[in-house]
Amino acid sequence: MCEIMTIITALIFAAFYFNAKKKGKTAKASFLGMLMFSGAALMWACDGIASVISGEPFFDISMKDTILGFIILAIGLFIVGLFYARNARKTSKE
Repeated sequence: MCEIMTIITALIFAAFYFNAKKKGKTAKASFLGMLMFSGAALMWACDGIASVISGEPFFDISMKDTILGFIILAIGLFIVGLFYARNARKTSKE
């Protein structure tokens, strides 16, 4: 379940990033979120492939995996929020 959650979040951040780039704005926080969650999705994909090789299903839809997904999303969104706040404070001082 954490694989599905990180892929969806990475796609959302990618949409935010490319939408901001289309408008000519800098979107460093969205880019950071896109990279972090894309990397997490790649990591979970490698874990899923290892699970398939050992005879288990690719997607783990258990409650423990769902809780892990929510923890990963919360920490990632917190880090992106801190980065966004730091950039907003820098631009307001300038």
